[in-house]
Amino acid sequence: MQRRNRFLIIPIFLLLLVPAVAQDPSLLTVDSLFTYRTRFLGPVQWQSDGSGYLALEPSPTKKDFVDIVRYDVNTGTRTVKVSAEKLTPTGATDPLSVEEFTFTPDEQKLLIFTNSARVWRSNTRGDFWVLDLKANTLRKLGGPDAKPSSLMFAKLSPDGQRAGYVRENNIYVENLFGDSKITKLTTDGSRYIVNGTFDWVYEEELFCRDGFRWSPDSKQIAYWQLNSEGVKEMLLLNNTAGLYPVVTAFPYPKAGETNSAARVGVVDANGGPTRWLEIPGDPRDHYLPRMEWAASSNELVIQQLNRRQDTNVVMLADARTGKAHPVLTEKDEAWVDIAWGDIDWDKTGIARGDVEWVDGGKRFLWASERDSWRHIYSVSRDGSDVKLITPGNYDVISVERVDAQNGWVYFLASPENATQRYLYRVRIDGAGKEERLTPASVPGVHSYNISPRGEVAIHVYSSFNNVPVTEVVRLPQHTVARTLIDNKEVQDRLAKVKQTPSEFFKVDIGEGVQLDGWMMKPPDFDPQKRYPVLFYVYGEPWGQTVMDSWGGRNRLWHGMLAQQGYIVMSVDNRGTPAPRGRAWRKIIYRKMGIVNSGDQAAAARAIAKWPFVDPARIGIWGWSGGGSSTLNAMFRYPDTYATGLAVAPVADLHYYDTIYQERYGGLPKDHPEEWKQSSPITFAKNLKGNLMIIHGTGDDNVHYQATEALINTLIAANKQFWIFPYPNRSHGIYEGPGTQRHLFGQMTKYINEKLPAGPATTTTSSAR
Repeated sequence: MQRRNRFLIIPIFLLLLVPAVAQDPSLLTVDSLFTYRTRFLGPVQWQSDGSGYLALEPSPTKKDFVDIVRYDVNTGTRTVKVSAEKLTPTGATDPLSVEEFTFTPDEQKLLIFTNSARVWRSNTRGDFWVLDLKANTLRKLGGPDAKPSSLMFAKLSPDGQRAGYVRENNIYVENLFGDSKITKLTTDGSRYIVNGTFDWVYEEELFCRDGFRWSPDSKQIAYWQLNSEGVKEMLLLNNTAGLYPVVTAFPYPKAGETNSAARVGVVDANGGPTRWLEIPGDPRDHYLPRMEWAASSNELVIQQLNRRQDTNVVMLADARTGKAHPVLTEKDEAWVDIAWGDIDWDKTGIARGDVEWVDGGKRFLWASERDSWRHIYSVSRDGSDVKLITPGNYDVISVERVDAQNGWVYFLASPENATQRYLYRVRIDGAGKEERLTPASVPGVHSYNISPRGEVAIHVYSSFNNVPVTEVVRLPQHTVARTLIDNKEVQDRLAKVKQTPSEFFKVDIGEGVQLDGWMMKPPDFDPQKRYPVLFYVYGEPWGQTVMDSWGGRNRLWHGMLAQQGYIVMSVDNRGTPAPRGRAWRKIIYRKMGIVNSGDQAAAARAIAKWPFVDPARIGIWGWSGGGSSTLNAMFRYPDTYATGLAVAPVADLHYYDTIYQERYGGLPKDHPEEWKQSSPITFAKNLKGNLMIIHGTGDDNVHYQATEALINTLIAANKQFWIFPYPNRSHGIYEGPGTQRHLFGQMTKYINEKLPAGPATTTTSSAR
């Protein structure tokens, strides 16, 4: 023991004499990635008359809490609408921690969401409070029997007299005055019967987050009911919750399996029987993804998708009788995108996809790809007259605001460059040509939260090398009234970092197809030498990676790798949701994993011929759909890629849910061989290069189960690989202290070891 101690003391003593090597502040590190924090405005509510907007800001008197403040759109004058002190419950010392807020139109009542607890993907339960500004009273919804964080989707009635909410799969209405009576509108909520929400049952990407709607006259509530009886259950095992594992079970219809049955009913807000809408077709083989009151309290507008999602029928239903009749039908040889195409929760509280009524309810606005581009149409209430109002060979990306009073539709588009987003407007009646409002002097990606009168907007923009800026602009001139958040501190810090030259490019993959891409080069890039290339990929219809916008932590991590001597690239293959027309987006139908990986590999092979690229050091990485694309790249094109890093991938398409996977692949029973050929696991035996798979074992979106199936397949094929599970982490792999830091450190270490950084001379580099 004495000898061992003496041996250890000498090196430690000597190390103390060696001066520490200071970290070069111009170089990004895994630790420094987490110190660049851009700020955003947070939830904002426009006043109904458009004269100002309401936002959350830190309270000067209550540290770590917020005031709700009002800004005048013309003068910028700031006033405190609701102070943190007013948000302090009786007997409490601290105010409520406000996460979301909603005022009634008369601004006399305020609904507050707090104490959230994640339940399912993006769905959360929490506590809801109502502040009556006139009476200066603050009350918690749910009554004395409500458990903490047990309510979902509370909404104030349009007249501000009552609140509706979901609790334990039933819908309740609570009086805000007088006796504070709570009425239970549904009583059959259970493990299988879900009223007013889509908790555990359906993917929120197709359905709205909230599952009920107040009628305009505040007398009725329309709601979805889902019956998951007969749907097989998914089990998630949490081995870290305690001495014994905890099992969570929930109904989850995997591709080709039995779906929940959906129906829509209307119930009197005072209670009573539900009147179910008479929608034809098997409810387990159809979806009802959109439901809204049809500009009156007597009719509802319903959208019904068939199981294959290639036919969408828009119906009007009588709320009194339940009778429904179709007014418009959309069909596509691939799949039908639901209405506006983009889902946008933050402006109106209603998911984009609901039709928007104009001309006093005589017409509604609709989006369709019926002419091979995503365009906006004006449709008569009975569907007999369908009028195109955005003609031209370009896509409407999303609708930002419908200003029916002044006759304008504001939308995002980018006809000339699929990597960017700009604001346009067009007359609702289709007169005249679309008008671009975003100045050409500010290239990049722009988003807008436009006031009800269309006079001003909260404008957020960024570009690949510039962090987001938030400002108030006047429309239609697009003049800047004032800057709200410029993130100048972050931008100034980035300016001091050793720069990695970046550029956008197009790569020709043959047969007249050119793909958009971006690349980041090392600071001391020498075109006479060859560098390793790491591709960042998503590749599926739900996301686009080649965007002229700030990429957050991924952008910083890619910049760090470029500083280390990598060329980092990303390419958008066909089948991604780029605004390049229907044919571009839907070529991937029934060819998931085939078209996208083929395009990616063709791009990689073309780029490998560039004189400064080392074809022996081509890597690829991605998350979720990008993880699947990484597996496809490594298995289908093993001679193209040397290294792959797949995070939370879908290894076998059969393991993912019905809505997403069947939309793009058809039904498994109709095309069993196509489903086999579309799944990465089918080709796992071809692996040659280095592969690491990272997955959270508690992933309730892309289940770890499919990764285990892939592990077995790779073992059976005697393929060596690396697997790194994160215990009980979800799809984002963020829960728990130090998780994200560890994740990025792990990914960096793997890339550094398996795809060596730095240039090689053209004479010493070898091709694969």
